[in-house]
Amino acid sequence: MKKKGHTKKLNQLAATAICGNDISSSVLYVSALAIAFAGQYAWITLLIVSVVLFLFRKIYGEVVGALPLNGGAYNALLNTTSKFLASFAATLTLLSYMATAVISANEAIHYLHHLITSMPIIIATIVLLGVFAALTIGGITESAKVAIGIFIFHLISLAILSAFIIYFLSQNGISLFFENWKLPVPGGSITTAIFLGFAASMLGVSGFESSANFVEEQEKGVFPKTLKNMWIVVSVINPLMAIFALALFSLPLLQSDAYQNTLLTEMGAHVGGNWIAILISIDAFLVLSGAVLTSFVGVSGLLERMTLDRILPPFFLKKNSKGSSYRIILMFFILSVSVLLITNGNVKLLAGVYTISFLSVMVLFGIGNILLKVKRSQLPRPEKATWGAVLLAIFAVIVALVGNISMTPKDDTPSNLVVFLDYFIPTIIFIIIMLNRIVLLNFLLNVIHSIFDPIRSLVLRTDKKILNTINKINSQEFVFFTKGDNIATLNKVMLYITKNEHTKKLKIVLALDKNDVLPKNLEQEIDFLNREYPEIDIEFIIEKGKFSPDLIKNLSKKWSIPINFMFIGSPSDKFPYKIQDLGGVRLII
Repeated sequence: MKKKGHTKKLNQLAATAICGNDISSSVLYVSALAIAFAGQYAWITLLIVSVVLFLFRKIYGEVVGALPLNGGAYNALLNTTSKFLASFAATLTLLSYMATAVISANEAIHYLHHLITSMPIIIATIVLLGVFAALTIGGITESAKVAIGIFIFHLISLAILSAFIIYFLSQNGISLFFENWKLPVPGGSITTAIFLGFAASMLGVSGFESSANFVEEQEKGVFPKTLKNMWIVVSVINPLMAIFALALFSLPLLQSDAYQNTLLTEMGAHVGGNWIAILISIDAFLVLSGAVLTSFVGVSGLLERMTLDRILPPFFLKKNSKGSSYRIILMFFILSVSVLLITNGNVKLLAGVYTISFLSVMVLFGIGNILLKVKRSQLPRPEKATWGAVLLAIFAVIVALVGNISMTPKDDTPSNLVVFLDYFIPTIIFIIIMLNRIVLLNFLLNVIHSIFDPIRSLVLRTDKKILNTINKINSQEFVFFTKGDNIATLNKVMLYITKNEHTKKLKIVLALDKNDVLPKNLEQEIDFLNREYPEIDIEFIIEKGKFSPDLIKNLSKKWSIPINFMFIGSPSDKFPYKIQDLGGVRLII
């Protein structure tokens, strides 16, 4: 399916800014959060997070380099496992984006509220969400311009704050840092402090997964650079701010509620006076707003891919003149506003959704990397993560996930896991329904027959409508390009089709160049498959010419079959084209 308005790609700065605003906004809270759990060891836990993120650079680089399509973990699992597991990852990603949008927008308004005290927080939060929904509908390139401005202002603000802190410490010394180092460790154990501090510090990498969800909108070679840039930002800024905080304030003061919420503002006021505090408050408002933009851009790429794969209704594929899937964006805006109103602005209730979702997505991405190594070993990729790095990274994130689940709330707030399940269960049920809608429709059909047979006219009218729905879904044709595969390989194709797709028609296409010869038994083997799978109409077609992206595009146009409904087997290193050149063709064996 051709995408309108997506001819202009994002350069390195634009792509980094869109996802960088999300991950770099963590400096506003993650240093304080790490200090709350790890005390004087907070900067060490933040450096450990940097090491874990370094491992994930290779993991993401390998997967997205081999499969450079939107969707992140969803895309990785879709091309290595089943639609259900891929949809499971997509559900977690969607919840992560939803929680990020609501939390970031609400926290941004809270920072602005310090400057404009008369502003109503809930209404202003809804307006802010609406502004960035409208901006995203206006096109990703327009969104990128705003993101770049926010990102540069954020880095400049942090540079100014750091300069003032360094000057202040040069005049007053760093003795307080060493005094804090001698204080008792939170929890009474260095191991416990670092474990909980690391778990809390992993919140600082939320947003790292975003770049993979809009990789198709980025220029060639930009994606790995965005990962590198985000890693540098997190590795430098977050530990540095924790060290600065420990050098400026006593540990008990840093662990108080007041400093937990506005640490950087307090640091600015301490070293530079009120105007630095105002600058940081404005910066916090802007960069948190940028995280809202990241959520809208990321979720748009993810849900559009899911809709193209028929997991979500085709209603959401409608685009405007700018090439934006505005119905997806409007749905996400409505979802975010409803969550804000349900929680009545108490975004702490979403902390569990936010934490568990994105950490789970990172684990699933690591698993997707493993499956890619095992099932798609011949697929070309620009870089590879070692087995040791992948396993260590997955283990580290699981440790962080366990740590966050085990954290006991200080007040009557439900645990992270309870709140997460409250949102996850309804969402995954909806996805399961969409994946099994044929089964459910047939079940509904049987129920209607058993109950309403006495009322024949009503039954017949309902019967006709549901059958039309089923036939419409099953009427979609699919294409498999064979290289002259043997009967065992072709049977795997049929098994995949019957288990994962809703269709009654399949074209098996063999491209024969001038000197190519038709495999001896291929026609007989396809006739055999026709008899073994009578529920699917298999048509064998020989196309003159060489298999190429142009051939795929021409057949897609000729048969009116979207390219993402065309399949191939995993190409070898000798394959003359890159997977992204094929326009979205899926790998199924």
